[in-house]
Amino acid sequence: MNSAWNDLLRIAQAEVAETLEGLPEPLRVRARDLPVSYERAPSPALQSDGIEPDTLGLFVGEEYAETGQTLAPMPAQIILFLDNLWDFAEGDPELYRDEVQATYLHELGHYLGLDELDLDDRGLA
Repeated sequence: MNSAWNDLLRIAQAEVAETLEGLPEPLRVRARDLPVSYERAPSPALQSDGIEPDTLGLFVGEEYAETGQTLAPMPAQIILFLDNLWDFAEGDPELYRDEVQATYLHELGHYLGLDELDLDDRGLA
C-alpha cells in the first residue's frame, strides 16, 4: 500500500470513529457492532452484481431489525470506497472528510432500515 492510500485510510477511519462517537447513545450502541471496511473501489465481483464503479459506499448484509432472521450470504457491514470518495471530493481534504461522514451515515441508515426516501428526508441521500 502506498502513502496516499494510507493517508486516505487514516483520515476515513478517524472520521468514522468521530462520527460514531457523536451519535446519540441508542444509535451508537447499534452502530458500534457494525463493521466498516475500506476498499479503493468496488471490486469486479461487486460490479458484476450491479454495483456502479464510482459508488461511494455500500451496506451489505442483514438490516439491524432482521439480524439472524434471514439467509443473507454476508454479515452486515459497511464498505467505504476511498478512492471514489477522494475523487468525488476532487482532492479536497475537508470535502473528503465530509463525504466520508455523509456516506457512512447514509449506509448506516440502510443498516437501520431506512430506504432512499427516508434518507433523503433526513438529508442523507
